[in-house]
Amino acid sequence: MLEERALAALTTLLSPEQVFTDATALIAYEGDGGLDRGRPEAVVFPRSPEEVVGLVRWANEYGVPLVARGAGTGLSGGAVADHGGVLVAFSQMQAIIEIDPLGRRAVVQPAVINLALDEQAKAYDLYFPPDPSSQRVSTLGGNVAENSGGPHCFKYGVMTNYLTSLEIVLADGRRLRLGGPAYDYPLSDLCGLLCGSEGTLALITAIGVRLVRRPPGVQTLLATFDSVEQAGQAVSAMIAAGLIPATMEMMDQQIIQMIEPFAQAGLPLEAGAALIVEVDGYPASLSEQMAEISHILLAHGGRDLRLARDEEERARIWLARKSAAGAATRLAPAYYTVDVTVPRSRLAAMLQRVNAICQRYALRTGHVFHAGDGNLHPMVLIPDPDDPALLERVREAGREIVRACMAFNGSLTGEHGVGIEKREFMPLMHSPAELSAMWDVKQVFDPHNLLNPGKIFPQSEAQVWKEPPSVASLALAEEQPWSPPAGELLAPESDEEAAQILAQCTAQHRPVLLMGGDKPDQAPFPPTDSAGLLLTTAHLRGLRNDAPEDLFITVGAGTPLAEVQAWLARRRQQVALISPWPEATVGGLVAANVNGPRRLRYGALREQVLCLTVALADGRLIRTGRPLTKNVAGYDLTKAFIGSYGTLGLLTDVTLKCWPLPRLRLSLLLPVEDLRQGLLWARRLLPLNLVASALLLCHGSQLAQRYSPRLHAAPYLLVYSAEGLASDVKSELTAVAAELQRAQAPEAVTCEELSGDDLWCELLRGEGKNGLRARESLVAQTSAPLVVRVGLAARDLPGWLVDQDQLLQGCDWVADLAAGLLYVVTPQVAQSATLLEDLRAAAQANEGYAVVMDMPRPFASLAVFGPPSPALELMFGLKQRWDPQAILNRGVLLPPHR
Repeated sequence: MLEERALAALTTLLSPEQVFTDATALIAYEGDGGLDRGRPEAVVFPRSPEEVVGLVRWANEYGVPLVARGAGTGLSGGAVADHGGVLVAFSQMQAIIEIDPLGRRAVVQPAVINLALDEQAKAYDLYFPPDPSSQRVSTLGGNVAENSGGPHCFKYGVMTNYLTSLEIVLADGRRLRLGGPAYDYPLSDLCGLLCGSEGTLALITAIGVRLVRRPPGVQTLLATFDSVEQAGQAVSAMIAAGLIPATMEMMDQQIIQMIEPFAQAGLPLEAGAALIVEVDGYPASLSEQMAEISHILLAHGGRDLRLARDEEERARIWLARKSAAGAATRLAPAYYTVDVTVPRSRLAAMLQRVNAICQRYALRTGHVFHAGDGNLHPMVLIPDPDDPALLERVREAGREIVRACMAFNGSLTGEHGVGIEKREFMPLMHSPAELSAMWDVKQVFDPHNLLNPGKIFPQSEAQVWKEPPSVASLALAEEQPWSPPAGELLAPESDEEAAQILAQCTAQHRPVLLMGGDKPDQAPFPPTDSAGLLLTTAHLRGLRNDAPEDLFITVGAGTPLAEVQAWLARRRQQVALISPWPEATVGGLVAANVNGPRRLRYGALREQVLCLTVALADGRLIRTGRPLTKNVAGYDLTKAFIGSYGTLGLLTDVTLKCWPLPRLRLSLLLPVEDLRQGLLWARRLLPLNLVASALLLCHGSQLAQRYSPRLHAAPYLLVYSAEGLASDVKSELTAVAAELQRAQAPEAVTCEELSGDDLWCELLRGEGKNGLRARESLVAQTSAPLVVRVGLAARDLPGWLVDQDQLLQGCDWVADLAAGLLYVVTPQVAQSATLLEDLRAAAQANEGYAVVMDMPRPFASLAVFGPPSPALELMFGLKQRWDPQAILNRGVLLPPHR
């Protein structure tokens, strides 16, 4: 119970109707949608970020835990106050602050309902894809806290894929904005790190998300199979054919027999499995997609194929899938939904294990699962919720299911979170080193453990992992004689050797500069310490795990991207990464967070990296994540290393999502005489982006001019590329051409050989008009031009470009208009420092930034990122925990003189 003085202070912060302390009223807040219970000492209802700040400061003063709560629909006890304290219910912060249709972005308060945002977006022909089953009642704050997914995440991804900014209150009461209206803010992806953190790191007061174009057409099909194995083989065959349905949902016979009497959706009770397949896109492509899918389903034992003829029939098909919970409560007063994820190729085997476990514990269960992403949801019926012995059997069965999942390289939770329910299971999935790395994050954000204490981390084994296991390795490193000469290039042959080298360097306080090449002059930054060493990942190279059925590949961090793409192309797959530099390694691209125009089609690099292996400077070797689309088992440490420029740890391997190669890629190239006119044409094309892979305005491209004489004279080039299924690509470019004709633009050149990616790479390599001219006149005597990425809100970039037209004279540049990113390339060494300073000042005046992507050697001491961001202190906190002697890439986070 709250101390009287603490309660008195609380009532001065909020009005009486914003504070519940009555025991009867608190009963409603004891639980969520799961089995765990815990009564808070009070419930408060803040109405503004300022009130949240006041609450956090009050909690610090009186040592009271705070537990954030949205709609209470969670299933793992994440919003249950099992340690007492005050429940912070955000239900009165439910405003949609902004929808920016041009920039395809929305900003909302945390209590906005998921479906309400999607309905508002629909008015602008936009779509918010994350759609958990609780979509009608769950809040966006809760979705962020749990990194929610839903049936459509196979194609569209989960909540973290759409998160662009967070306004938060830290545990000490400071307000902070992470991210913002621009993409790819410099340094670690702290927004991504907080997503899925279950309210243990900060309280969220506003959320920025990106939106996508709403697909103009959708078709849904229901097929039945004799077994889950047959249905699973059909799913694998669709993926192998290069098809990416919007969703693939499966039900086994047990759940069909539960659902059909309740929903009367026409499911055959004798079927071994039912599969719902939904495709979306342009109407012209839907019938072709469904014809190909139907052929595959029939070839793999599918029968009774039922294609929805209208929206009413589609709703009846989905009623079957969404009636699982209602059907279960018809048969028993309670049920326990298990949430685990395995690679999709192991679904059938995992299902057999789960059935055997439930039979052994005499539990009745049925299965609904997301077949596209391997996320299983066994629903265990609980006939008597007051029977302790039964509940104990249910929990023990859950533990065995998790153990079985671990044997398949899966995750103990795909979308429900760890919370209370699975905190004791965490050591089954994570090593002590990995748990201690997560605890480090908690200590940086919430050192006094005030925010949602007791969640995520195991309570019974706390002391085992709170002490970093690297202490022994550091002591050993201090004892071993090891003194390579300054400037030596070290090339570890294994992850373990790399971790040991870093431990030795930490013990001796010797700085290390990380690199991917095998020659000292290939280091990305100059050494800042005469006693320093170079460490290359050149021998951490090659294929480590190739899983074409599960759409992922794991490679050593020192593997060149070109090698990965060549390997995947043999089976008509690709990774959605790109680099202008042929020698670029996968680890280097991840560490620098390099994104190209194709993010418009496939998402950003942060969405392509499934997991990493990282050697920390203190000798810990950790695995961040799993090779799965859905995994919310603890903090998403992967995001901390993306964009960290090697300052937090050494990436030793990278697991990437694979995509089918597009069946067709086409571009429209349009000569532009006037900058303003080109930007106006581009603005008219932005709403059409569905399968677009680039919408660029280029200045200085020579590649396109060599392709067609019609493009030679114009100073600017507008590029619209699209890729995917042939019908979709053709439909989109037909619409683009029609829009340009209405705008009275000149006829565009249709091109299959060049894409936006090619032109972007050309200009960033310094091969544009001004770059080539400088080389011919011997003005540029440096190893590389200055390449600067400027990030702004997409809606602001066109006006900013016009305003800075004079500043950009003499530069080649390419504007990614859909992403709000401008890449400026100058070979003029003498003007580099001044240009960088001016670009930074102009960008920061518009909530943007300017970051150096490449630079000439004479100016290698330029600040890569510019002035410190508000989030830099948090990143420094992580660095102090993971690199206590600051040996890694010194001088990168701030210029050396800082």
